[in-house]
Amino acid sequence: MTQPLAERMRPRTLDDYIGQKHLVGEGAVLRKMIDAGRISSFILWGPPGVGKTTLAQIIANKLETPFYTLSAVTSGVKDVRDVIEKARNNRFFSQQSPILFIDEIHRFSKSQQDSLLGAVETGVVTLIGATTENPSFEVIRPLLSRCQLYVLKPLERDDLLDLLHRAIATDIVLRDKHIELKDTDAMLRYSGGDARKLLNILELVVEADDQDPVLITDEKVVERLQQNPLAYDKDGEMHYDIISAFIKSIRGSDPDGALYWLARMVEGGEDPAFIARRLVISASEDIGLANPNALLLANAAFDAVMKIGWPEGRIPLAEATVYLATSPKSNSAYEGINTALELVRETGNLPVPLHLRNAPTKLMKQLGYGKDYKYAHAYKGNFVDQQFLPDEVKDKRLWHAQDNPSEAKLKDRMVQLWGERFKE
Repeated sequence: MTQPLAERMRPRTLDDYIGQKHLVGEGAVLRKMIDAGRISSFILWGPPGVGKTTLAQIIANKLETPFYTLSAVTSGVKDVRDVIEKARNNRFFSQQSPILFIDEIHRFSKSQQDSLLGAVETGVVTLIGATTENPSFEVIRPLLSRCQLYVLKPLERDDLLDLLHRAIATDIVLRDKHIELKDTDAMLRYSGGDARKLLNILELVVEADDQDPVLITDEKVVERLQQNPLAYDKDGEMHYDIISAFIKSIRGSDPDGALYWLARMVEGGEDPAFIARRLVISASEDIGLANPNALLLANAAFDAVMKIGWPEGRIPLAEATVYLATSPKSNSAYEGINTALELVRETGNLPVPLHLRNAPTKLMKQLGYGKDYKYAHAYKGNFVDQQFLPDEVKDKRLWHAQDNPSEAKLKDRMVQLWGERFKE
């Protein structure tokens, strides 16, 4: 039986690998490790069809080390332990640790991920994980801290065209056919930066055409696929476009737009936890101090969805969506922390003023730690004027109130306490 085109075209070496030059191009970080013959555990994060599994297989071939594969969808804790035991028995002092590749690692439960920790930490296996979801949410912190994280990007238009022409010219089946690429826009649009999807479309169109030569046009691609080119694909590029439209509709105070994009995600089978997480982020980033209750409601919606599940979970999501979209907007907290981070990066680790330091020992007290600190609650109005920033940046302003009723009250209070410092 003939393999699918996408499998036949799977690259075997880095020279044949398309895209991800920021990782595997000449002089790039991952390329250097591979060429040196030593790699550490890492996780590849990116959308489907951009070469995560292929890259792991190329690395294993290049290093000539045992290569084990587990799917998070079908494997349990016992499977993980069995593979680790095999890897331990296959380990020789003179070679790189056996590689354990886990596809869709974000679907591993906490106990499954816990069962990997010891083997990764002691070098029994070198872990390569692949995920389409943000590892910060889906991979336990102890495991994530032991792995480098590399982000793979959707393939660019030129990468996809290169792959198309390469398949037509070199594939053992296609090269015997006379294929003319008159149009490519429809195929590229449908693929959404996914190499596997692009090759599947090419194969489908070619197999359905008994003409000689096979003329590929946009019209023929749309006809063969018989689907809406704007169909929601929760694993593809449209996933990111629609969540972007959803958040921008909330930020733009349009509840109709926000509900429409929410419905597109619900109808498309999007993970409700993903939607709920984005609502929590939006409540903090876009509504912020203009309406602090937005964060409480977004968190409550997240909790409700986790408790009641689908399809009723769409209701608290819709409630939170409308509430956030119709709330006043402020990103002063978001801007404030970004400004503070820039200041820290510019100025480095400035010393903490002596009066703010902790003084748990007698020696520290003798050195002046905590001396002259004024306890706010001992003063009228629970406030006393004193310095809380390092000397070098003591006059910097990081938080600026924005023009909404809630923050106007906060600003008035700061001016009342601090005077000129908080007058804009």
